[in-house]
Amino acid sequence: MAAATRDRAWCVVVPHHPGGARLARHRLAAELADVVPPTLLADLIAVLAELVGNAVRHARPLPGGVIRVAWQLRPSAEGALIQLRVTDGGSASAGPRLRTASPDAADGRGLHIVAGLATRWGVEQDGMGQRVWAEFDRVPTPRPDLVPAG
Repeated sequence: MAAATRDRAWCVVVPHHPGGARLARHRLAAELADVVPPTLLADLIAVLAELVGNAVRHARPLPGGVIRVAWQLRPSAEGALIQLRVTDGGSASAGPRLRTASPDAADGRGLHIVAGLATRWGVEQDGMGQRVWAEFDRVPTPRPDLVPAG
């Protein structure tokens, strides 16, 4: 990895509303379009949309009626690692988990998509709510001249 490539992180707050997923997708695409390959960007957008959509459908908002969306690009031995994080107010249920959906079910497949596209994913809970994250490793090394200045 080139010495000029360094950790990069972004954080946005979007409404706890279906339109929040659209805002998050557009911001992620704008930040990473010139940094990662298009196929990886498509996977990142799909996973982020699923995580934000789940937060809207299944969790309470953070104070102010929002969801916090963050992503980080950092060097790794194999190139780079990208982590997506969606923080919401949590829910009364057990939290996000893989479920089995029948062929006729209208939902229940989203986290399988996340698990299939991301290298790993998980959930962290604290007194304020929950954070669902997904990591993509072995990301091709971004060109140093394309990593946004911070």
